Amino acid sequence: MSPEADTPGNRAGAVPSLRFGYGTNGLADHRLDDALALLADLGYDGVGLTLDHMHLDPLAPDLAARTRRVAHRLDTLGLGVTVETGARYVLDPCRKHGPSLLDPDPADRARRTDLLLRAVRVAADLGAHAVHCFSGTVPQGTDTDSAWKRLSEALTPVLDAAASAGVPLAVEPEPGHLLATLSDFHHLRGALGDPEALGLTLDIGHCQCLEPLSPADCVRAAAPWLRHVQIEDMRRGVHEHLPFGDGEIDFPPVLAALAATGYRGLTVVELPRHSHAGPHFAAHSLPFLRQAERTAATAAPAPAPALQQTAPPHGAPSTTPEGSSR
Repeated sequence: MSPEADTPGNRAGAVPSLRFGYGTNGLADHRLDDALALLADLGYDGVGLTLDHMHLDPLAPDLAARTRRVAHRLDTLGLGVTVETGARYVLDPCRKHGPSLLDPDPADRARRTDLLLRAVRVAADLGAHAVHCFSGTVPQGTDTDSAWKRLSEALTPVLDAAASAGVPLAVEPEPGHLLATLSDFHHLRGALGDPEALGLTLDIGHCQCLEPLSPADCVRAAAPWLRHVQIEDMRRGVHEHLPFGDGEIDFPPVLAALAATGYRGLTVVELPRHSHAGPHFAAHSLPFLRQAERTAATAAPAPAPALQQTAPPHGAPSTTPEGSSR
């Protein structure tokens, strides 16, 4: 019998083990081939691949050929993949995450839509389980109704492409953005007519940062729409992605809730400001998560429903202009 054969996730009737990945935006100082090999050697199940100039540049020539090569590399290493689109300066060298889907200039909004269409094609060619995106912050001088209208219109062709490709689009609630919370995600769903291709990226740290529900309850509430998960530590009211143990999140209940949903996509460690020590944090994150998963498997079920979290302090990232420490 192999060492893995009698783990809790493999015993008959047990909840399957979660599949953990690491984001390439936390390995930005590495060549993509080196980053993928590192993650495979550490035992990760997959990777959150941010399309950026150093890692599968979505705007450089021969994208299809380069994507095929990456697909072969992923297959050789046995890594699953989610395609992420949060590169800071991939479209504009001066504007972080700009232009966005909310930009006042229709041509600029179209550039972001085009990036997402490219991401859908890449995801289909890689066999990715989802394409991640976010709304962007509301530009100065734009009213909220206009911002929601722009977002819906800009995402419509992307959702059509995602439906045709069979790859869900997983929108992430991002502190400080127009779409900042689970409630905002449901607002978008309603505005678009609840398209099947529209799913959710749930960032566990963001739940701790500003959602009224606990992170574990956020997982349960999000379960029907969950297509991608990002995970890191965080503190209440402070949008700063932290290594595990440096924040306030109790992870075993979160992982227990996630496993109970039946979610089988990747749960990707999201430490975009830690590339300077990427191998260190990648090496330490997976054992932490596996230990939390083992603790969750042996712990008594938590009482439900969990208490709501206290509100973030005044000036929380849901109301600050930049709204992102990525």
